[in-house]
This record gives sequence, C-alpha cells and structure tokens, in this order.
Amino acid sequence: MKRFGNVILKKWYWFLFAAVVLGEAAVFLFFGEGSYIATHDNLDLFMGHFQAMKLWDVFFAHNAEVPILGGITRDYLSSEFNLYNILFYLLPPFAAYMCGYFLKILIAEGSMLLLAKDIYQENYKKYEPAAVIIGLIYGLLPLFPAYGIAFASIPLAVLLLRRIYRGESRWDYLFLFLYPLLSYFSYFGFFILGYLVLAIVILAVRDYGSMKKAAPDEKNGQEDVRKNVQENARKNAQKDAQGKTRRPSFLRSISLRLAAALVILSAGYILFEYRLFGEMLFSDVVTMRTTMAEDNFTAGQIVSSIWEVFYQAIFHAQPSHTRFVLPLCMLFLIYRIFCFLREKKPGKIVTDSFCLVIYFIIGNCLVYGFYYWGGFRRLFETLVPPLKGFQFNRTVFFNPFLWYAALFLLVKYLIDKRKQWLGYLVSLIALAVVILTPAVYNDFYSTCYYNAYRIIKHTQVENLNYREFYSQKLFEEIKADIGYDGEYSAAYGMHPAVLSYNGIATLDGYLGFYPQEYKEEFGAMIAPATQKVEEWNTYFWDWGARAYLYSGSGENTWNAVRTMATADDRLYIDGDMFRRLGGKYLFSRIKISNEKELGFTLTGTYTQEESPYTIYVYDAG
Repeated sequence: MKRFGNVILKKWYWFLFAAVVLGEAAVFLFFGEGSYIATHDNLDLFMGHFQAMKLWDVFFAHNAEVPILGGITRDYLSSEFNLYNILFYLLPPFAAYMCGYFLKILIAEGSMLLLAKDIYQENYKKYEPAAVIIGLIYGLLPLFPAYGIAFASIPLAVLLLRRIYRGESRWDYLFLFLYPLLSYFSYFGFFILGYLVLAIVILAVRDYGSMKKAAPDEKNGQEDVRKNVQENARKNAQKDAQGKTRRPSFLRSISLRLAAALVILSAGYILFEYRLFGEMLFSDVVTMRTTMAEDNFTAGQIVSSIWEVFYQAIFHAQPSHTRFVLPLCMLFLIYRIFCFLREKKPGKIVTDSFCLVIYFIIGNCLVYGFYYWGGFRRLFETLVPPLKGFQFNRTVFFNPFLWYAALFLLVKYLIDKRKQWLGYLVSLIALAVVILTPAVYNDFYSTCYYNAYRIIKHTQVENLNYREFYSQKLFEEIKADIGYDGEYSAAYGMHPAVLSYNGIATLDGYLGFYPQEYKEEFGAMIAPATQKVEEWNTYFWDWGARAYLYSGSGENTWNAVRTMATADDRLYIDGDMFRRLGGKYLFSRIKISNEKELGFTLTGTYTQEESPYTIYVYDAG
C-alpha cells in the first residue's frame, strides 16, 4: 500500500490525467444521447453530411450525388481520407462523435509530450508534469469539433518538421506524408505550408550568415571554421575536391530536407483531399463562393477586430484564455522585457522563446484583422486567383496551441527557478478554468449543467440534447406513415440537417460550397421572404451557406429550442418554384396558415412523448 502511495505521489499528474478523461467519459456514457452537444456549425452541419453520405452509400463513391441542396456532387463534401470522417463511416453517429472527442484529447496529449521530449531531451523528466497537464488542457479546449483532431495534431506537425530538419530518420518523411489524415487543408494545411516556407527562408538567412562567418579569411590565408555551425554552413564552408574553397551562397544555405518536406506534405494534402483540389482547380462549375460578400472594415473596426480576436478569440478556435492565461502571460511578458532591459540584453526581447510565441499570436491576430481591409484582401486574391473567397485570416486557428505553448514556457520558467509548486498551481488553475468556462463547444460543461438543472429543478430546459435534436424515432414513424421513398423535401422551423440525418433528401441545407446556379434558383424560391425582410436578403445573397426557408417576420425559425413560437405563421416561399426544384414534402414545426395559397396539403401531424417536436407534414402535390 505504501509503495502504491509513493507511485501516486510520484506520478500524480498521470493520475490526474486519467481521472479527468475517465470522469468525462463516465458523464457522456451515463447520459448517452441525452448529452447536450453543440448545435451551431456542428449538429446542424457536418453530422447531417456524414449521415447522408453513409445512408445513401456515397461515402467513397465517385460521380455520385448526395441528396442535399437539391442534389450535390459528393466532391463538395469533406474527404473520406480523414481520421475524423472515417469514424462516422465505421461507427454509429453519436459513438463516432464521442470517439472523435476523446481521440482529440489523446492526440493532443501525445503530440505535446513528444514535442516536449524532442525539445528538452535529457531534461524532459524535469518538465514532464507540466507537459502532461498542459497537454491535457490543450486536448480539452472547446474547439471546432469536426476539426478538433486537426487542432490537436499541430504539435505533431512541428515535431516532424524539427526531426526532418535535423535528419533524424527517413521514416519522418512518411509520417509527414500521412499527416494530412489528421489535418484539413483549408483550415490548417495551407498555413502550415506557408509557415514552412517562411521557416525555410529564415533558416536559410541564418545559415547564410553563419556560413559567411565560417568562411576562410582569404587575405590572411587563415580559416576560422566554427565546429558548432549548422550542417549546411559546415558543408558549404569546406573545400571541394579540387582543393578550392566554396564561396558562401544563399542557395546552398537552403535546407534541402525542409524543401523536400514542403513537397512531400503538399503531395499528402493533394492526395488525401483530392476532391477539394479537383473542385478548386479543375472544375468549371461556378460556385456560390464567387459571390460571397466580405466585410470591408474601417481602420477603427480593423483595430477593434484585432483586439477582440486577441482578447476573446473566435468560437471555432476558443482557447478559453481570457480569464486567466491571457492576463498571466501578459504580466509575464512585461516581466521578461523588464528583466532583459535591466540586464542590458535588449536583443533577447526579440529572441526569447516566450516572447516569440506571444509575437506569433499577435501576428496571427493582425492577419485576422487585415483580412477585413478590402484592398489587402483583393491584392491576395489577385496574386492567387484560385483562392478567391478563401479566408486567409484563419491563422488565428493556431493561437490555441500558441497560448498554451506560452503557458508551458511560463511554468517551465517557474520550475527552473525551483518554484515547482507555483508552476503546478498555475497549470491546475488553467485546467479548471478550461473545464468550467461555458463555450460554444464545451459539450462536457453543457451536458453537466443542463442535466443538473433539469434534475434539480424538475423541469425541461429550452436547449435540446442530442437525442431530442434529431428525434430519430419520430421521423422513422413519419417516413413509414407517408411511405417516404427518397423524395426531395424541405424543413421549416428546424435545421435541414435534422432531415438529412434521418435519411430525407433536402432542397435546403447548410454548405459553404455549392453551385451558384442552384443558389439563384433557391433564392428565387425564398424570394417572398428575402424581399420582405432586408436582413434575410443580405444574409442569403451576401453569404448563402445557409440555404434555408426564412420567416417573413424576420424571426429565426431554426434555433434548436424546445418551444417554437412565431409571430407570423405564414410560409413565404414560391410554391411553384418549390415543385420545379423537385420538392415533394415540407416538414415543419410550425403549422402554416397559407398552405392552400402555396398548393400544399397537410397530410399529417406527428409527435412523440420523448421528442420536443410537433411535425406538420405537407405534400406539395
């Protein structure tokens, strides 16, 4: 027993890791589909896509159509060669979602530990407790679920590139080629490749400077070759076979290993996301991305957006840093700068690791803000025409990793100063803040909070849990009763993803990449609503990713709530256009009062005790 107690004391951080992960697993296992999972850009988006591809057996298909948005090519949806996506092919949807949730934690923890071991090597054990806790924090961050694994694997990409630069193993090239299985090009790959190009240039400049210092002094006939110069510098400073000394050359200073890594990683992304590249580069179909209108901010708005994304971040990449990590890191940055100035070492302000990480965060925030400067964005689109409409301000997606890299360096400083207890306390507080901070994708917090509220107050909450949101049993009953056989339909009063998830083909849907022609046809169908409400007109025509049926009163009728109340029960669409697009059924949570004007017939009203929905099914004739 004493020996076991010693093990716990010695490896307490691993027991903490196990307790947190198993604790969260126990909560999700207990509540199952009664868990409260984020809806926005999650249940209303990817889950419907994955389930539709699986139900219609087009996950791996080519020249196939997915019954979303009137029938789109399978190539518009995310690749089958992605670890997260594969989970949804192999497992039931809720099990796949939870598997992805915990894989994100494990990959983040493993990536952080491997990177820490690579950097600190023989001193790693000294920092292992901090690395384990901060790796756990990074894995628990409430990040965009569909790309949670891509976020979590960023340290792994850094590790592989470090190893390749040093020439550790040829296997690293293979692992780098396979890395896109964990990543996603549009959100991360494009920027990883860009950062890699920048690293190649910076290292080449540094090595070129080292080569010039290491080159022989021809005037005195003496050589001053430093033994610790980088391999490229040493190689280019030595004599060739004829006994002549090579002159320093910038081209020779470029790391061939990193250049090869750039090609190999690019090839990996192209192969594993071949559908994306095919549509982006080789399709002649004009998509709705060409007509998306981007905001053009004033100088004041740009400054405000830079501060906002630095201070609060965006919900897709939420580091939960505002309350604790950010002020702590800012105080430490001021302290570091003060120390360097006091020590009369101002150069360290631009070379210190912690400072560089903070500068990197600020740089990403600056890019985010300048994206909304119209002239800057148009210059980018002019230089790279295929990326018109591409959101290059997604550099902020790397900030969650950078914030916790900065926290690790802060804790490391405390450990080096023999204040381990303070460093561990800081880490534990940061862990508690992440777990307990409400955020869009903090499913664990939401599940605990809403279920506790329901149990304690003996009342239902307005938010819908996973089972209620999709209400599979209810829709199975409806489909059986109406003899549903794949006819195209639309949703009103709920997200179209609810229909897609339940195997119902939809005219409507949520997707940021589909033909412009269909956007115009769909826009003609919903024109009675968009012409009536300016907000919807701007929302649809300037963006268009949510091709939904909108209310004529300006109300949001698709919020995932228990009580659906609207001021206007008329449906504002062109009924003839609905039929022309192939629409047969309308599934509505709102009993519409103008069905005869639209040429619709109410065929049934459906509800079940375990579902919050009352569904009115209309036949368009």
